[in-house]
Amino acid sequence: MTLFFHYSLYGFANVYLVGNDETGEAIIVDPAAFTTGLLSFIEDKGYDVRAVLLTHNHLHHVKGLRTLLKIYDAEVFSSNAIVEEAPCRVVHNGETFEACGILVQALSVPGHSADSMVYRMGKLLFTGDTLHAGLIGRTASKYGRGLLKDQLSQKVFSLSDDSIVLPGHGPPSSVGAERLFNVGYRNTEREEREERYEFFV
Repeated sequence: MTLFFHYSLYGFANVYLVGNDETGEAIIVDPAAFTTGLLSFIEDKGYDVRAVLLTHNHLHHVKGLRTLLKIYDAEVFSSNAIVEEAPCRVVHNGETFEACGILVQALSVPGHSADSMVYRMGKLLFTGDTLHAGLIGRTASKYGRGLLKDQLSQKVFSLSDDSIVLPGHGPPSSVGAERLFNVGYRNTEREEREERYEFFV
């Protein structure tokens, strides 16, 4: 298994290609904008894209899906049944499946969006917008922030320190580094005050 990275200017998003060097097949994680640059990148590596993993249905992560499917006969995995008019194989929390001969585990981590998934391939964690280096995903409410932190605690920060975090934006990191230094995961002073006095309500 070989991991490659492509940077999409549309939404400043990360696109990942995971290649099975024995079969020549590849998985794309979050196709973002499918440009000639990304196509050349895939073709230069000599891979046939047979699977697409979608971490969530936000346009700057899925815009290139329809173009990709015109070029490659790929199965799309998502927590949604349809994305960009493309039918998807719906995956559920904790489900393990095989794509391109590679074992993948799907972890539902809602909070940034209701459909957010993290995909685990051995030590690799494709976290989409749930977790970035130093930050957690943006949420629309205090409830969403609390939910995201709780789900990250249960399903991501419980993994080994050397698990590699591959986010939808920004540089890679590790679970160990994020557990220690992620400022978004820590409670703010306001949250700590509210937790101390929440028994009054």
